[in-house]
Amino acid sequence: MNQTAVRTRPEGSQRPLNEVYDTALLDLDGVVYAGGEAIDHAVEALGTARDDGMRLAYVTNNALRTPQAVAEHLTRLGVPAEPDDVITSAQAVARLIAEQLPSGARVLVIGGEGLRVALRERGLTPVESADDDPAAVVQGYGGPDLPWSRLMEAGFAVGRGVPWFASNTDLTIPSGRGIAPGNGAAVEVVRIVTGASPQVAGKPLPPMHRETILRTGARRPLVIGDRLDTDIEGAYAGEVDSLLVLTGVTDAAQLLAAGPEHRPTYVDRDLRGLLGSQPAVESAGGAEAGGAFRCGGWTARVRDGALLLEGEGEEPVDGLRALCAAAWTAAGDGVSSAGTGKALARLGW
Repeated sequence: MNQTAVRTRPEGSQRPLNEVYDTALLDLDGVVYAGGEAIDHAVEALGTARDDGMRLAYVTNNALRTPQAVAEHLTRLGVPAEPDDVITSAQAVARLIAEQLPSGARVLVIGGEGLRVALRERGLTPVESADDDPAAVVQGYGGPDLPWSRLMEAGFAVGRGVPWFASNTDLTIPSGRGIAPGNGAAVEVVRIVTGASPQVAGKPLPPMHRETILRTGARRPLVIGDRLDTDIEGAYAGEVDSLLVLTGVTDAAQLLAAGPEHRPTYVDRDLRGLLGSQPAVESAGGAEAGGAFRCGGWTARVRDGALLLEGEGEEPVDGLRALCAAAWTAAGDGVSSAGTGKALARLGW
C-alpha cells in the first residue's frame, strides 16, 4: 500500500472482513466497551470472529490498567481474553524508555498500575517523587481520581530537565456519561508549566504499531477503532487497512471532513461490520471533483459547496459511504468543507 495515496472512498470487500484479515487489532474504549459496559453487538460479533479463526488483539492507548486486568474485564463481559491478547500504550512507552536508559534506571510514574507493571517488565524501577532522582518521567492516564499533586511532581522533574515520556496524548476518552478528559489533557498541563514536550509512544505513532506487531505476529492485520486521530491515523502510518466503527468518539460529520491520513478503508455502524462483506462505492458521474458516487441505493455528490444525497437506500451506512466518496474526492489532499447537515439528516445522523 502506498502510504501517500489519497483514499477517495471506503474500499469494498466481497468476502467478510474476518476472512480477509488474520488479526483484528481492536481499540477498546468506544469499540468494545464504553463506561466499562459492552457496546451493543460487540460480544456476539467478536465471539463469531474468534470462532471462525480470526485472532483478536486488544490495542489500547489507556495505560491505566494492566493487561491482566483488561483481559479479566473482557472475559467478564463475555469476550474471553488472555493477558497476551492485550497491548497497551504503557507497554509501548516502557519499551521506548528501556531502549534509552540502562537496566534498573529510576522512572517517575505519573499514572496507574499499568505503567508500573510495564516498567518492571522492562527492568526499570518506578518511583513516586521528583526528589527520588529519576532518570525519566513517564505520564499515562491515571483515572478520574488522579491527584493534582501528581502533575506537580511531573512539573518539578521535567522542569529540572529530566527526560519526559508520555504513553499517549489522547485529549479525550469516551465514558458512560459522555466524553471525558484523557491523558493528553493532563500532558498539556505539564507542557504549559514546563515548556517541554514529551516523547510519545501511543497511537498513532510508530512505537505503538511496532509493539503491536511484535506481540501479535500479525501478517494481515485490520485496525478497528472509533477515533480518526489515533486508530485510523495509526493504521495509515503503519500502512495497514482499517475499519472505523461509529460507536465511540467519531461522528459522521467528522468522518466526512477527514483528511487523507484520517480516512478509513472501511466504515460501519459497529463490530458487526467485521463479519460481513463491505460494499464497494461506485462512480456514478466521474471521479473528478463534483462527481457522483453510489452505494446501496444512495447517490452522493458535492454541489454548490454542500453534500447532496439522493435515493432511498435500505442501509443508512451505505449512504454515509457514498457521502465519504463524494466529500473526499472533492477535497483531494485537503479537508472537506462541504456542508453536511441536510445530507446527514436524511440518514438520521
